[in-house]
Amino acid sequence: MGSKERYHWQAQNVKVSGVDDMVLLSKVNEDAITDNLKKRYMDDYIFTYIGPVLISVNPFKQLPYFTDREVELYQGAAQYENLPHIYALADNMYRNMMIDSENQCVIISGESGAGKTVAAKFIMSYVSKVSGGGDKVQHVKDIILQSNPLLEAFGNAKTVRNNNSSRFGKYFEIQFSRGGAPDGGKISNFLLEKSRVVSQNSGERNFHIYYQLLEGATAEQRENLGVTTPDYYSYLNQSGTFTVEDIDDKKEFTDTMAAMSVVGLTVEDQDSVLQIIAGILHLGNINFREENNYAVVESQDFLAFPAFLLGIPQDGVCSKLTSRVMDSKWGGKSESISVTLNTEQASFTRDALSKALYARLFDFLVHSINKAMQKDQEEFNIGVLDIYGFEIFQKNGFEQFCINFVNEKLQQIFIELTLKAEQDEYVQEGIKWTPIEYFNNKVVCDLIESKLNPVGIMSILDDVCATMHAKGEGADQTLLQKLQGQMDGHEHFSSWNRGFVVHHYAGKVSYDVSGFCERNRDVLFNDIIELMQSSEFPFIRALFPENLEAEKRGRPSTASSKIKKQANTLVQTLMKCTPHYIRCIKPNETKRPRDWEENRVRHQVEYLGLRENIRVRRAGYAYRRVFNKFLQRYAILTKETWPHWRGDQRQGVLHLLKSVHMDQDQFQLGKSKIFIKAPESLFLLEEMRERKYNGYARVIQKAWRKHIAVRKYVKMREEASDVLLNKKERRRNSINRNFVGDYIGTDNHPEIRQFVGRRERIDFADVVLKYDRKFRSVKRDLILSPKFLYLIGREKVKQGPDKGQIQEVLKRKIELNNIQSVSLSTLQDDFFIVHEEEYDSVLQSIFKTEFLSLLVKRYQEKTEKKLPLKFNNLLEYKVKKGGWGPFSSAGSRQIQFQVGQGDDAVLKPSGKVLQVSIGPGLPKNSRPTRKDNRKSRYMGGQAPPTSQYSSGSRHRVGGAPRGGPSSRSSLLRQQSSMEQPSLPRLQSQRRHDDHTHKHYDMGFMDVPEQGAAGLQRRRSKEVKPLPGAGRPKPAPKPKPRSPQCKALYAYDAQDTDELSFNADDVIDILTEDPSGWWFGRLRGREGMFPGNYVEKL
Repeated sequence: MGSKERYHWQAQNVKVSGVDDMVLLSKVNEDAITDNLKKRYMDDYIFTYIGPVLISVNPFKQLPYFTDREVELYQGAAQYENLPHIYALADNMYRNMMIDSENQCVIISGESGAGKTVAAKFIMSYVSKVSGGGDKVQHVKDIILQSNPLLEAFGNAKTVRNNNSSRFGKYFEIQFSRGGAPDGGKISNFLLEKSRVVSQNSGERNFHIYYQLLEGATAEQRENLGVTTPDYYSYLNQSGTFTVEDIDDKKEFTDTMAAMSVVGLTVEDQDSVLQIIAGILHLGNINFREENNYAVVESQDFLAFPAFLLGIPQDGVCSKLTSRVMDSKWGGKSESISVTLNTEQASFTRDALSKALYARLFDFLVHSINKAMQKDQEEFNIGVLDIYGFEIFQKNGFEQFCINFVNEKLQQIFIELTLKAEQDEYVQEGIKWTPIEYFNNKVVCDLIESKLNPVGIMSILDDVCATMHAKGEGADQTLLQKLQGQMDGHEHFSSWNRGFVVHHYAGKVSYDVSGFCERNRDVLFNDIIELMQSSEFPFIRALFPENLEAEKRGRPSTASSKIKKQANTLVQTLMKCTPHYIRCIKPNETKRPRDWEENRVRHQVEYLGLRENIRVRRAGYAYRRVFNKFLQRYAILTKETWPHWRGDQRQGVLHLLKSVHMDQDQFQLGKSKIFIKAPESLFLLEEMRERKYNGYARVIQKAWRKHIAVRKYVKMREEASDVLLNKKERRRNSINRNFVGDYIGTDNHPEIRQFVGRRERIDFADVVLKYDRKFRSVKRDLILSPKFLYLIGREKVKQGPDKGQIQEVLKRKIELNNIQSVSLSTLQDDFFIVHEEEYDSVLQSIFKTEFLSLLVKRYQEKTEKKLPLKFNNLLEYKVKKGGWGPFSSAGSRQIQFQVGQGDDAVLKPSGKVLQVSIGPGLPKNSRPTRKDNRKSRYMGGQAPPTSQYSSGSRHRVGGAPRGGPSSRSSLLRQQSSMEQPSLPRLQSQRRHDDHTHKHYDMGFMDVPEQGAAGLQRRRSKEVKPLPGAGRPKPAPKPKPRSPQCKALYAYDAQDTDELSFNADDVIDILTEDPSGWWFGRLRGREGMFPGNYVEKL
């Protein structure tokens, strides 16, 4: 990634695909909305906003913008900063939960195949990635993420509308600690489509787990479970469909088994689960024939395997499937009568057992997941609702009726909270408002679930089931007649010869009443429960915990009453949270990418009420909050409101709004709430709040880091000294130097930081000299992270719009575990060679000791081995193969070190050998001598005075950036008293440089006070006649000029002995120190300043 690459919201010449937020559409009608969605969909922008509501169109393909890069991009960003994305909504939920201490939920709605399950998975994975936590939290995160493949295997199936259709409803609560770490969770599941276990429509499949088992089972499992190809089993071969083009059943079986382990299922439990799955398949192959009007098992051979797998006697299976014990009461006496069943009843009993086994197994898995995530007390949670979508099939039965009812309830929540409640609130709060009409589907919900006059469809269904005595079509016909009698004339209901039609919010659906009553009764006869309780396997017995001795009173609960109760409980749960919405749209029925069916999408746009949603959002207020919540959230913006506003809340809100200069037409104050019109005004408040918190946080962080750094760097200096102890001479100016780490200030240099991972820590950064095959030096930025060593250079752009500009280029990136060794001489020079398999890098850095100590430490962490360090005065290194010429071939070069004069290395190339001579340094056994007595004021100590320079070199505070302004403010300087490391008064150098300062010492002009010359001189000082007695003034003798430099960047002094300056200031250089800290004069004041902030004139 070059330095010119930007994030997409900064990019130029980006193709514009419609509008990101449909509130901004110039025309608001279904055609304009559909056209905008199409433009974006065709350009792979699947997400669009309507204010806070996210519209998601299923792309039917993998898209590239769900990587860790996007997670970093959207984390903590305001909605308007980036393109619409599900991560933006997830981040908004998470931050609101933390800031407002309120539970959040996301309601994902749309028809079957619109992408709801995938959306739910993206939300869960995003929250998992951005929230912190230790091992326990990581375990909970693993369970949250692994519960998806597990529940999908047992709860999802291929339908004609969707290859991975959820056949159950799921509300997943991710529970958080006060610190925002996910430390628990809870799943509520609704209405598993049990009928799919025993029958499927043409072109559909049973639940995924069956095909996964048949494809992925080992040879041993195949033998033990008696599994073979799917066409052998009656429960799988009805539809004629066994595979799905984009699903690898074998691989997914491995994922499912791994997920079982993660959620805590033992190997024995996993085997039991597979045993039941296989047992259900074998049960389905038991067929019946009629003998004397009674059912008998067609072939006894098919009884053996299910009996073996379920741990029940073979004759017990046979008798319980073909007969039933009924209790008869007569005259106060009761007796049990054995009733023989016909073939239809026997098949029904077999299927009821299979469905009960599967449903109870599914509940066991959900319970196991909940148990693994359970926490003692709830604090905060984010709920993710992923529920079966609205669906219309060729034949719609009882399951479709229940599924569509739940979707009707969800649509009602959306209407209640986004259209109705919003408008009602304006009226209650006295806000000027023109009502907007919309369709309220409460009338359809009442048609289905009402208990009072007029009674709803479900109540009539329960009444019919309570009075039916035997299985048969008679009950279904009775239901149809009752519905026709009681619902006649309802505008959303009509009947046909085999059932009834409900005009749902999403369209008319014809329901076939055949099987309605049986599926609603959902009874499992006591004989079957007793049979399963006699199993030799404790796992199976535990699935049937009923106490059959207890006398049953009242009506048994029906499937419709359960789903009605669950739906209303769900609605109550959602109403207690702050809701967020994702409206999923299915662009086609072909399940192919870039296929757009205009009428289908337009229909969804209409029934989802997107137009009304946009109109309410445009006319209304983007944000509303009760006064005290608003004051609480934005209290930090002014000192009067922090930490609490004392006075009338309404006045406090007005005070805050005035402080940010919000225009009067951008907000209205109601009776108890503030209403803010434009999202931009809200973003302004949020941004200012963030800045305030960031500012204060930085003050605290810097003070604390400074306090910790003192102790850390003293220790680092000791450790670094040990690396070279008794092996290499030391430089006088470096042995007591403090370590800074980042000498470039990479945080202020995104053009350099771009080459390093965004969350990758930088341990060391400095500008070094790198030597090539001809011993020519070139500057490189050397960066060390815990995993990599980077060398960054600069090149001119040769073509394109930026031709001729200088651009940062990644010259080399070495993985730490690929470093073979590092070579150094035994003298005090700053050369070191990094040896790598391909070729070696010869580098020179005045901070080599600090760099080496960090490299040794990181290498050991990465490889668990010590980094080989070699010390010799003749060093050899491999060079990279170049172009043509005498120096071009790959080979080796040598560096010969010898004792010379002075502290600066003298280089003399000779053929393939570079001779380096340098004067003697401190002895090899030298160690740091300076003690750090610094304390932070926060620790109760006062900093010692800074008038004395110690014998060490100056360090750059906090890695003072090479460019860009220092972020240290005057407030921080007042608050922080930590004593900075002081620069030595380099006496050794001062002796050499005395002549420099004599130019500025006026004392040398004073001559001895004797003779006429002295008298004349005194007079010339006291009496000043006109110069030259009126003659023109001669040109002044030029003063001896000291070296000067020009400031490239502004710098704020970090201590009393430093200079502050602005960009372009000219500074007199008094002393240049190899440590990088120079001594100079500006505006009559002398002090230290960083040499890499200036350039010499």
